[in-house]
Amino acid sequence: MAVEPFLSERQLEALRGLDTCTVSNAVETFGVRLRNTGFADSTVRCMFEDLPPMVGYAATARLRSGSPPMQGGSYHDRTDWWQYVLQVPPPRVIVLEDVDNHPGLGAFVGDVHAAILRALGCVGYVTNGAVRELPGVRKMGFHLFAGKVAVSHAYAHIFDFGSPIEVGGLQVHPGDLLHGDRHGLLTVPRLVAADVPAVAEKLQRKEGRIIALCEGSNFSLEKLREVIQEFEATPSSDARRANPT
Repeated sequence: MAVEPFLSERQLEALRGLDTCTVSNAVETFGVRLRNTGFADSTVRCMFEDLPPMVGYAATARLRSGSPPMQGGSYHDRTDWWQYVLQVPPPRVIVLEDVDNHPGLGAFVGDVHAAILRALGCVGYVTNGAVRELPGVRKMGFHLFAGKVAVSHAYAHIFDFGSPIEVGGLQVHPGDLLHGDRHGLLTVPRLVAADVPAVAEKLQRKEGRIIALCEGSNFSLEKLREVIQEFEATPSSDARRANPT
């Protein structure tokens, strides 16, 4: 089995120049997964919609926040997981699954943990649980995707890391390439990720022609059908290359 490649900085920058909807459209053309998979649902939302798209490789963990420890007043920080984070290629995105029956009672990441994660080469944090201290984190330019906002960290603590997890219906494996912005979050299959920007550019040109026709004075249903049929008749050469018959 071929090892899926990591991207160069130039290729990552090209993905940062695309919104998540456009990336999703491009990924669909390769036929590498079903169209109802590969993205988080609306229970996980972008907290800072004005930030540019987030692109990075997933470092995964699980947390709980609702129950106190058997002894002592709080859990000790798991500093060993920081070394695991550094094993994931940069740029890194922390993805934590809150496994409590009612996720988000407490928030693991606020401004202090965001500063730590930035120092570890992370560009964002994703959880089905909660986040807090939004103004301080926003000043850092650090992306947050979460299900809730919480006042307290309660008993938030990591108890497992480096395993496949699920947030907002999205299955995430360590090293998965993530792309997120105000529209949501998705994984970008690394096998086709380098080709996504070129395919996205072609799709944007096609969409631009349809929008221009609809907004122009010469619009007609006949012309609209012609343009759409033309697009459907010319699949992406990149998509054909990724799906040989």
